[in-house]
Amino acid sequence: KPFQPEKKAAPAAAEPVKEEAAEKPTAPAPVAPTETRVPFEIDENDKTVQLLRLIVKGMNIEQCDIKGEKVEETSEIIYNVSCGDADGALIGRRGETLDSIQYLLRLSLNKGVDDDKHRKVSVNVGNYREKRNENLRALAAKSARQVLKYGRNAVLDPMNPYERRIIHTAIQGIEGVTSHSVGSDGNRKVVISLAEGVQPTHPSRGG
Repeated sequence: KPFQPEKKAAPAAAEPVKEEAAEKPTAPAPVAPTETRVPFEIDENDKTVQLLRLIVKGMNIEQCDIKGEKVEETSEIIYNVSCGDADGALIGRRGETLDSIQYLLRLSLNKGVDDDKHRKVSVNVGNYREKRNENLRALAAKSARQVLKYGRNAVLDPMNPYERRIIHTAIQGIEGVTSHSVGSDGNRKVVISLAEGVQPTHPSRGG
């Protein structure tokens, strides 16, 4: 008889393990949207290519290889730049330099062109965009798990519009959470919170 309480307590000890296992499917890693990219030969006389090379040369980078791709679904033109050891200088901190180069190209290419006729041009260096997008989707999934568990809002670091859109798209695919942006200009951040009516699995003390 003295040993009977110990036998009854065994199932209770296993309950937290079952509860943790049940949480994992609530915020799966978002799946990246598929797109079809078609390589094309770069025309050195193209205005965009000439400006891109001018910018790179202005950063004291002499040797640079440029390859082109077109996204069939959106007609977006992607210029993949490779400058060897100088790739990091083109990317900059968290891609800020790369974003600036891309902005200058778009501004020059679409100057004086009606909005509905704007050409979408993107610049990539060393597959940075793909790696950054993957990291952002992983960040969205991780933050969503924390929100679902503790119920506290997750406020991410400031991001540019493109990166915020990736976060918002990823959150849309995760049940139980929602997202919105706060702040202004370059200080806009994504806030991830519980969807209406959803209760956290492990609410923290004090709310």
